[in-house]
This record gives sequence, structure tokens and C-alpha cells, in this order.
Amino acid sequence: MNAESKKQIVTDALPLGSAGCCDAQALADMVGAKVQPIGNAVLPAADPSAFVRIDDDGLAHLDLWVENLSCAACINLIETTLLGRPGVTKARVNLSTRRLAITWHPDVVNGMSLVRLVTQLGYPVAPFDPTEVARSEDNEHKRLLSALAVAGFAAANVMLLSVSIWAGHSGGMEAGTRTLFHWVSAMIALPAVAYAGQPFFRSALSALKAGRSNMDVPISLAVILASAMSIYQTLQSAEHAYFDAAVMLLFFLLIGRYLDRRARASARSAAAHLLGLRAEAAMVVDETGNRHAMRAIDVKPGMTVMVAQGARLPVDGEVVDGTSDVDTSLINGESMAKCVAPGDAVFAGTLNMSAPIRVRATKDADCTLLADIVRLMETAEQGRARYVRLADRVARVYAPVVHVLAAATFIGWWVFVGAGWEPAMMAAIAVLIITCPCALGLAVPVVQVVASGRLLSAGVLVKSGDALEKLAQVDTVVFDKTGTLTLGAPTLRSGVFSKDDLALAAALADTSQHPLARAIAAAAGGVARPHVGDIHEVPGLGIEGMLDGTRIRLGRAAWCGVLEDEDVGQGSVIWLSRVGAKPARFDVSDALRPDVADIIQLLQQRGLHIEVLSGDVASAVAPIAEELGIPQWRAACLPGEKAARLAELSAAGHHVLMVGDGLNDAPSLSAAHVSMSPTSAADISQTTADLVFQGQSLKPIVVALDVARLADRLVKQNFVLAIAYNAVAVPLAVLGFVTPLLAAVAMSSSSILVTLNALRLRILK
Repeated sequence: MNAESKKQIVTDALPLGSAGCCDAQALADMVGAKVQPIGNAVLPAADPSAFVRIDDDGLAHLDLWVENLSCAACINLIETTLLGRPGVTKARVNLSTRRLAITWHPDVVNGMSLVRLVTQLGYPVAPFDPTEVARSEDNEHKRLLSALAVAGFAAANVMLLSVSIWAGHSGGMEAGTRTLFHWVSAMIALPAVAYAGQPFFRSALSALKAGRSNMDVPISLAVILASAMSIYQTLQSAEHAYFDAAVMLLFFLLIGRYLDRRARASARSAAAHLLGLRAEAAMVVDETGNRHAMRAIDVKPGMTVMVAQGARLPVDGEVVDGTSDVDTSLINGESMAKCVAPGDAVFAGTLNMSAPIRVRATKDADCTLLADIVRLMETAEQGRARYVRLADRVARVYAPVVHVLAAATFIGWWVFVGAGWEPAMMAAIAVLIITCPCALGLAVPVVQVVASGRLLSAGVLVKSGDALEKLAQVDTVVFDKTGTLTLGAPTLRSGVFSKDDLALAAALADTSQHPLARAIAAAAGGVARPHVGDIHEVPGLGIEGMLDGTRIRLGRAAWCGVLEDEDVGQGSVIWLSRVGAKPARFDVSDALRPDVADIIQLLQQRGLHIEVLSGDVASAVAPIAEELGIPQWRAACLPGEKAARLAELSAAGHHVLMVGDGLNDAPSLSAAHVSMSPTSAADISQTTADLVFQGQSLKPIVVALDVARLADRLVKQNFVLAIAYNAVAVPLAVLGFVTPLLAAVAMSSSSILVTLNALRLRILK
């Protein structure tokens, strides 16, 4: 498809009139709103067609940021509605990033009609801009924390007043004093409710405007009715007011919401963080040899770029001039640099370590391996967002059931029993309060907090909100090799050399930053080095210098005049050569983590299947797998191949824990059911992983699995407690045996009971 046809498709899909800075408003006008702000930030005005991508098959793609997403029910509503439209091939919502990815046939359905449809559902949208979205998410977290602080302060103070009133019922408190206490409670509670309830009020109002309900509607209704009835009761100088119920309800729910949002935000920037490895500029060399800088994204196949020493490659391509060592950990996860020469393939994002090289671009910027890894991660993240929690499934039926039950209670007492509207309203409010999903809402996050604290003491940081839930389901553990089963730091293990050989090799190695050279220098320690002059490094070959008029070399076998480079199985061989002396051999390898064999055995004892997926060669992977008793392993795996293997395991019904550390592991960490990474891992791997563990030991993996299984049992117990509470309390409230005051106490008690049960995780083994 040529550029003109693609342009025409975009125009047909987005009939926005003239192009220009007003096109963002045109988009908004089509969905019946002004330029959509995200939080306190407004996305920059831009031509909406710029956000639409047309692939080679003629399909149109658009990424949108969606407001008011709160649970799996929201995701299901949006995806089901969009997929029901003819011409829509994909509609996927990522809860952690709030990204809606839509794919459609532009000749079948108008793209903007899909945007308008989502807005009509009560979910305002805007073009997805990671920078602005991240800023708005941070602002939202601050607002939630502020609301939580206000609700907590108000709840504590109102409860003190309520306790005084309760005590006064049996102590002869006069009506005037009691009314004064009610008014003081009102002065504290009403402003707090108005401020702290905004996250729920806005969501409920948006849902009602769209003609639907969500879990925030009965919550908002209960808070408002409780506050209104409290004011009415106070004006009547009644014995009871329910300001404490309103503010406590908000306080407990805000805890759960804040914890949930913070957990989701931790995975928000994984792909964006990886893109930070991309070089923004490229030095292009034209046919006349002149150099000029241009944006990396503008480099086209066939162009030649100059890559300086210490710079990241801006493109995927082929080396046409120069020899250098390139850090290829992005591709194979190995700490050993790769020597590249003319004709070798190189990839965007990798680091040129030793010398300048010229590279002929072979792919566009959006088709590089780095871009492919980002796409793999985003696809995996969107897949993870489709897991529906039990609490969310309950929430789907919660709102309508509560509304019907409260209305039926009011009508029953007022019409059929003839008790009057005030007692009927009190009973209805009691139903709304006592059926508050606090216990259900806290069932998961409280256990997560306690479990996270226990894991933190064991050196494990939990980054994902549903990590523990998924970890408890794991039946398969897949390990990367380098940096995971091994320490990721080459060391001198053995060889054929004397003390003088080591000192001489260290004298050369001290001048290099190559991982193998650093291993030799570290092994020599404080050994006195001879004075070697005229030292220089030959990229891809080794280091050479002069000693007493004799040339010495440290590097590859052929370069050092050694006919055969012996294979040491799990590492690399470095040679030292000099005239008149037998070449010395240094065997450098990556040592296994100290307890890896014991940990593998413990995992197998727990009934877990173990695999190894490594980017290293088979000769390095096989001995380690055999030593550890791991029969299933694969070598020379590219990032996409690792992710594909995890997809195979998932399709077979397995729940996989992926443990990896390299940049090449990022897609598989995202694709796995749940993932872990050591603190020594690449930043992007730590960002992508659901859990991060410290130290050289792999014991935190076993600890995390054990704690997750304990947490899973406690979560299920909490759900049972919450359901049992509602099974007993709700009928009592409907029958009029529970006042709003008792409902508030019962609601609070259920939350406390769930919390206390979660605290058992600190002592259970």
C-alpha cells in the first residue's frame, strides 16, 4: 500500500475537516465535549489523524487514554460494546495504563464513531500521550492520598464524639449536650464527605449520566443519605446520627482504591522506560562523506550512520566499516560483549563499547528489534489486564442487587408495614450501609499489604497489585541463565598460568573495560603488576603492549598465535602470549548463584515444573541444566522466542513464573503469568517484573511462592467471612433489626475482622 492510499484511508477514517491545531477540538466536538483534559493536564492540540496507524493490511489502529476506569466490569463493558460493532477487529483495555487499543476496518466503520461510542458509555477519552498520562496519574494519586488523609482525620475525630454519645446513652447525657455533639460531628464530617467522597461521586455521576450503574453509585448514595439523615436527625434532636458511618465508609474504601491505583502505576512505564534505550539522534554519512545529524526515527533503510564509541546504535543494520565490541545484552542477555566486524548484524539500543563503526540501516525505526520488544511487552501487559479478580466479579452484580434490595426495604416498610417514611428510610440506609463492600474491598488489598511487608523483610519487593494472586497459581517456573541462575559477573575460574602470567595479564587488563578483562584484573587483586608500555586495545581481538622490548598480547586465541581455542564448556578462554614463552590460558566463566541447586530442588519438591530459556549457546546452557537436574532447557533464544515458549505453556494450561534479569527477558517477563527479577537486573527488567528480589541467593523465590500460597488461602477466607457477614447482616437489616448505627458498627467490624485475619500472615508458616 503506497503512502497516498494510506493517507486517504486515514482521511476517510477521520473526517475532521481541515488539518491544523484545531483538529483536537474537532475530535472532541465529534464526541460531544471540549478538548479532553487528563487530570489537571490537557493533552497538546494535535491532528487526531496523527494518532491513527494504518498497517499493511489496511487496518486502522488508534490508542486512547480512558478516564473513569476502575475495575474489570468497566473493561468488559468497553470491550464488549466495541467488539459488537461491525468492522472492529480488536478492542483491548489495559487497566494499568488505562490505554484502549482499537483496531478496525476503516472502509466498514468510521473510527470517530467508535470514539464517540466509548464517550457515550461514560468514559471520556483522549489520544494516548504517555508523558501527559503519567503526569495526570501522579496527580490523581496525590488527590487520592489527600482524600484518604482527610477521611482518616475526620473518621478518628467523629468516632471520638460518637463514643462519647454512646456512653452518654447510659450515663444520662442531656439532649442539648447530645445535639451539640451531633453538630460538632456535622462540622467535621460534612466538609470531609464533600471532599473525600469526590472520587466516588464523580464516578457515580458519570455512570448515571451514561444510563448505567457501577459500584460507586450505591456507595455514593449511602454516604449522601447517611449524611442527609444525620442532618435531619440532628435538626430533630434525635438520639442517633450517622456521620461516623459516612466518613468511616469513605476512609476504608479510599484505602483500597489508593492501594489498587499505586499497584497499577508501578507497571505503567515499562514500555516507555525501555524506549529510553533508544538513541534519539543519528549521525548520517551521505554519499560524499559529509556527516549531518538527524532524528533516529527519520533514518531510512540504506542510509549509513556513524556510531561513536560509547554510543547506542540508533538503528538495526549491518556493519560496513570498523570493528568493535558491542554490548548485546538487549538481544541475548549475556554480559559478554560481542565482537562485530563488517558484515555483522547489529541492533538498535545496543551499546557500542570499543571503537567507532559505520552501520548501514536495514529497517525503519518502528520495525527495529527494540520496537518489537516494546510491542511484545505492551501486548503481554494488555493480556494480563484481562484477568478478572473475584472481587470484580462480585462487583458486577453488587450495585443492582443493593439498589433493588434497599428500594424494596423502603417500600416494604413504608407501604406494606405502614411504619412511616422515616423508619423506612432508616431501614433502607441501614441496608445500603451494611451491604457496603468494605470487607470485600479489603479482602485482597489488606492481605497484599501484610504479605508485601513480610516479603520486604525477606528481600522481595512486590510491584504488581495482583502478583501474589497470580504467584499462588504457579505450576511452572522458567529461568533465564545468565544473571539469574548465574551471578551475571564473569570470574576467573581456572586455567593454565603462573603467578607471573596473572600479574602480566592484569597489567594489560587494568586498562580495559571489557567484562573478561575486568574478571582477570579482579582475580589478580593486589598482585604487583609489571610496567607495560604502549598499551592499546584492539576492538574485538584483545589488548597488547610492550614489555622489555617484547610485544605481549591478551585476547583471542588466533590473535595471540594459539592454534586451537579450547572449549571450557561454561565460559570463555582468554590467552596471554609473548615471545619465548608458552601461551598462558585463563578460563573465565559466570559462577552459579551459591544456593541455586538447593532452590531448584525445593521448587521441584513443591511440585513445580522447571525450565531454562537462555540466549547463550547450548554448550554453556547444557552443563548447567544437567548439574541442576533440569531436563527441559532451550538455548540461543531470542526475546520473541522466549515469549513464544511462554505462550505455548500458557496455551497448555500452565501458570508460569518467569525469572529473568536481562533486557532480552523483558518481553517474556511481561508475557508470563507472573514474573520476578533480581535487583542486579537491567532497569527495564526490574520495571517490568511483578516482583524484585535482593541479594545473590534465590531463596526469595521460594519464600515468595510460599507467602503467596498462604496469602491466597487468607484471601479466600476473607471472602468467606465477607459473604457470611452479608448473609447474616443483610436479612437482619431488611427486617428492621439493625439501625444505621448498628449497620455502621457491623460494617466496621467486618472490615476489622478481615484485617485481623490478614495479619495472621505475619505469624503463619
